[in-house]
Order: sequence, then C-alpha cells, then structure tokens
Amino acid sequence: MRSGEHVEPVGLGGKGDPVERGTLLAERMSRLGTESAFEVLARARALEAQGRSVIHLEIGEPDFDTPEHIVTAAIEALRSGDTHYTPSAGLPELRAAIAEEVSRTRGIPVDPDQVVVTPGGKPIMFFTILALAEEGVEVIYPDPGFPIYESVIRFAGATPVPLPLREEFGFAFDPDELRRLVTRRTRLVIVNSPLNPTGAVVGREALEELARLAQEYGFVVLSDEIYRRIVYGVEVPSIASLPGMAERTVILDGFSKTYAMTGWRLGYGVAPRWLAEHLVRLAVNCHSCVPGFTQRAGLPAAPGGPARGAGATGTGGTDGRRVPAPPGRGGRWTQQPARRAVPGTGWSVLRFPERARDRPLGRGVGSGPAGRSRRRRAGRYGVRPVRGWLPTVVVRELAGQSARGDRADAPVSRRLTARSNVGVERGTVQSSLVSRA
Repeated sequence: MRSGEHVEPVGLGGKGDPVERGTLLAERMSRLGTESAFEVLARARALEAQGRSVIHLEIGEPDFDTPEHIVTAAIEALRSGDTHYTPSAGLPELRAAIAEEVSRTRGIPVDPDQVVVTPGGKPIMFFTILALAEEGVEVIYPDPGFPIYESVIRFAGATPVPLPLREEFGFAFDPDELRRLVTRRTRLVIVNSPLNPTGAVVGREALEELARLAQEYGFVVLSDEIYRRIVYGVEVPSIASLPGMAERTVILDGFSKTYAMTGWRLGYGVAPRWLAEHLVRLAVNCHSCVPGFTQRAGLPAAPGGPARGAGATGTGGTDGRRVPAPPGRGGRWTQQPARRAVPGTGWSVLRFPERARDRPLGRGVGSGPAGRSRRRRAGRYGVRPVRGWLPTVVVRELAGQSARGDRADAPVSRRLTARSNVGVERGTVQSSLVSRA
C-alpha cells in the first residue's frame, strides 16, 4: 500500500461483514455433525415448560435417578473442599478402582496408568479418533450407529467407512462384510457392543475375526462398551479380552448409563500405554481435568454391583414391572429396558404412539446409509403391549446425520505400509494432529 492511500476497512458491520456471513469459520467446521437427540430434548423441555406432559425417549439415559450413596459421596466431597484442580488423567484412587474393575470383568491385566478419566465417554471417542485419524486414513464404524462416530471421523479429515448392521445377523455386523471393508488405509475400527441403536451384542465369532484382521493389518480398535451392563442374561464379550488385543484396543466405558449419571459427565477410557499418554495430552489441551467431587462420586460405583433398574436384573423402568428377556438368536443379541410406562395402559413404550396427539419429535434410528433405509421400516413400530418381549429394532431411537460412506483415494500414510504390530508397538499409528498437540 502506498503512503496516504485509503483502504476500506473490512469486517466493521454491514452485509459484507465476514463475521455476519460466517465466512471466517474454518473449513473443518463444515464436516462436523451433531447429535439430533439433544435438539429434540431442547424442544421437549420447552413443551414441559408450557405445562405439557412429555415422555422422554429422545436421549439415551435411564429413567431412574442416581443412587443415593453416589450422591452422598459427591456432597461429602464438596463439603470437604474437593473443589480444586485434579490430575488430568484422573484421581489416582479412581484410576486404580477402574483398573481393578476392568481387569476383573474383561480378564486382562490393567494398570492405573492406562486409565484416562474424562467428562463423559465422548472425549475418549473424540480423543482416540483425533489421535489416530487424518487425511488418507479410513475409519470403519457401525451403521446405523451413534452419529458422533461419523461426525468426528470427518472432522479429523479421515474417510468414514460404514459397516452395515444386518437383520439376518441379529442386527450386528457380518464378519465377511467387515473383511471386505478393511484395507491398508484402515487405521481404526469402532465396535459398539451392546450396539446403539439396535441393542445387539456382537458375538465372539465376529470379534475373533475383527481381532484377526486388526493384527494382520495393524489397526487399532475402539471398543465402545458403555451399555455393557444393560443386558438380559447374555454374555457381552470384549474384544480386549482376546489374545493380542489388549495392546491395540481402547475400551470406552463410564458411569452414565449403568448408574444414571448422565448429567454428572464421568467416563473413562482404558488404552495401551503408548496411546494413553496422548489421550492425556489431548485432555490437558481440552478440559484440563474432571472435577474432584464428581470423581469422588464415582468411587463407590467403580467396583460396582448392578444399579437399580439396570438390565442386569431384567427390570424395565422404576415401577418394578419386569420386561422378560428376548428369545435369543443364539445368544448374540439382547435388548435394553423399556424407558417408560404409559399411565393407565399397562404398556411399556419405546417411542411415541403414532395415534397420539403429538407425533414423535425424532424419527431416525441411527446415522448412515443403513440407518436411512431402516427409518421407513421402523415407522411401523409404535407402542406395543409387553407380551413376552419387544423387538430389538425399536429399543432406542436416535435421529442422526446422513453419511455418504465414500472412500478416500489419497495415498496412504507411509506409517501404515508396514504390516503386523509394528506401528502399534512403536506408537507410530497416530495422526499428525497429535504431534502438534
């Protein structure tokens, strides 16, 4: 610019202001999806504020309150002054309790330094994907499934590859189909069992095939086990328990579902040491730490027996009525408890009835291509009397984001060209984002 030359200022208001037009946003924000269930929850709360009676089926949480002994532990922690910063990875005593519990329930050795405590389970999902996924990498995820899987995969710049859940496999995945989807670009596979939204439990045979592929191709598995204890008399195997998989599996779990602590935001991950340190670094950059009094509340739950209303007792809701277990299909699938009972009808419901005055606020049954194809079929299921068992396909309802399921043509990172366990053992299977954190 020459001296004395006038330049029109930019961004000082008006129609051309880039702030008003939103053009200052980074491109990656266009790849970030959302969880529509929270939008529906906000609308439902608004109706309640108007005096309307609403049966909440939009959010995945139990319909009972946090057990009293957990609340008491938090109150005592607050009164004792536990309101300061805590270690980013979590309180040592809580990490030790979690390590003991995971070791006992999965049958694998777990050290406390492998445990990362986070505000809810989502950060473990987010951090694991950010640590491993980048452009040129593929991440396989269940479809239909929790919509945030695909959202974060795209946000990290990787290519999401949907793994369809098939009715003929009890609404779990086909191991042969998984085998066809895995490539040299695959760096992470997400498995969720019991599955959201179908309620299916992934069988041992399918997990063994996934484990074989993980060791052959050298990828990591994120095992989302947040619904592990909401089952009816069936075994829920963890892929981390299989030979050679503890060192390449991240277990995502938490207190939200089992102990009705969704609003407390208390979750955790168990990861191989080489990856756990990067998850902690992301935690430092993101949320610093989890409040001490919240973690103290988790201590009496960590060694855990079944919580009131949890599926371990086969109970649906809080009125003591029992939802019997489904007939099975070889023990490979299960269902979650009914959310509410409709007053005066004797029905346990999983969604709003079509004939009700207010139609359902959310209609989806998961994200992705398979989720879209199932939404039409799921529409024929409404309120059903409990006459033995309820179909798994209507257990939960999640409105999700669409997925294109396209594949990346970008060259695979040189770090992934080596086979077997080399990348995992050396800790080189991570995204470039981590090296900058």
